Amino acid sequence: MVRKVVVVGGGTAGWMTASYLQATFGERIEITVIESDRVPTIGVGEATFSTIRHFFEYLGLAESDWMPACGATYKLAIRFENWRRPGHYFYHPFERLRSVDGFPISEWWLAHGEGDRADRDIFLMAALGDALLAPRYLDGRLFDDGPTASDQQVTGRTTLSEQTAQFPYAYHFDAALLAAFLRDRAVRLGVQHVLDDVQNVNLSARGSIDHLVTKNHGELRGDLYIDCSGFRGLLINQALGEPFESYQDYLPNDRAVALRVPADQQRDGIPPYTRATAMDAGWIWTIPLFHRNGMGYVYSADYCSPEDAERTLREYAGPAAADLEANHIKMRVGRSRRFWVQNCVAIGLSGGFVEPLESTGIFFIQYGIEQLVKHFPAFGHAEDLAASYNTLLARCLDGVREFLFLHYYTAAREDNRYWKDARQRTVPPGLAERLEAWRVRLPDTENVWSHYHGFEPYSYTAMLLGLGGLQTAPRPALQLVDPARAEREFADIAARSAELVRTLPSHYEYVASLHEAATG
Repeated sequence: MVRKVVVVGGGTAGWMTASYLQATFGERIEITVIESDRVPTIGVGEATFSTIRHFFEYLGLAESDWMPACGATYKLAIRFENWRRPGHYFYHPFERLRSVDGFPISEWWLAHGEGDRADRDIFLMAALGDALLAPRYLDGRLFDDGPTASDQQVTGRTTLSEQTAQFPYAYHFDAALLAAFLRDRAVRLGVQHVLDDVQNVNLSARGSIDHLVTKNHGELRGDLYIDCSGFRGLLINQALGEPFESYQDYLPNDRAVALRVPADQQRDGIPPYTRATAMDAGWIWTIPLFHRNGMGYVYSADYCSPEDAERTLREYAGPAAADLEANHIKMRVGRSRRFWVQNCVAIGLSGGFVEPLESTGIFFIQYGIEQLVKHFPAFGHAEDLAASYNTLLARCLDGVREFLFLHYYTAAREDNRYWKDARQRTVPPGLAERLEAWRVRLPDTENVWSHYHGFEPYSYTAMLLGLGGLQTAPRPALQLVDPARAEREFADIAARSAELVRTLPSHYEYVASLHEAATG
């Protein structure tokens, strides 16, 4: 039986993995995290999916337990700016579409709506984002009386596969602070923490990992090894030789430069969204935390030099960025061919990565951990379980690759070579047929990527209607159906939006109340 699990690498991936395994198995397995103090973490994964709530609830943590310690804020959506044209923006929220007479409200908007801001008419979150509002009232109630009535209420151990309702928000947090929070908690609960460098990975005669050789602690052995070593892929790629499959032909952005920018959030307010601003050679993220803003320019080295990227980012950030140290990152975009090889499972950047345009980094970690538990072996090498795991993870990442490809391929912007080239790239297998289908029928469960990858049809619809580069025609049937009920639904969305704007507290006010409660 697997009794000893060795996690190589700390950071968010390592400590999320150790924490989840500890919560699942308790003292029945021994968990060791080997972390080097000489290898810096990437630390840009500060925005998440709404599904991250399952992770915290699985650990038994309420928002008030961890958010203040990690500088966390809420994320209701991603706000895309300048992707259609300069000055234009739209939201991709965590919000499913309403339905009227068997058609999603988005189809009714195509038939009867006006302008180029469908998000304002079909989603509530656009109004909350514009007004910088929290998703909860000051007494902790969720604005839509959804599955969690209070931030103090932990609903139990659920996983991604059990999610039936769409939870309306995710989080922004400081990845380094979250890793430290999880580390301290895990160590208190019995996880062993070894601060050392892995100098060699020794394989057995059958090709599995026999033991690790560390600088100061000698040989360390386990039954199952988890590679959380980041882009290095120390175990999965370097030691076991698993090939890496690049997504570069579809997603050319391969660099990033990041800044941690001071901000007066009380004065300026905290946007309840991640901002993704299109630039000449990529896009800039702005992630608002309680104590600062995270900013970064994701770009392609084929179109922009590191020096120009840093200069562009500093100009965008303004005077607050003066004298700040910039973190330049070379991104390995793609995935290992297999995530589980022999007695080693790669989780996090060692397994795969796409640019953080839709905040998928933490999601990939969470999905990898959950599926590891569901596929947990009796012994380190379990061929059938590994094959199933590898299929699920590969489908997930390949589906996200396709979704991100759409962001560029269907963006109306084409004012320079970078954006013109985005419309000429090789289309991932199967997507061309789906694109043609979407011209006459907006995305639904029957015509999007069919395997689980974290995105539902409404996400595709939000992007296609917002980006504006794919001509979509209204359903002919809706020209013949009485639109009265749809008109009432649009009116209800507008009225409900106005009511929430009147009654919800500001995002800063609510998050500040969490901090006051934690320190008081």
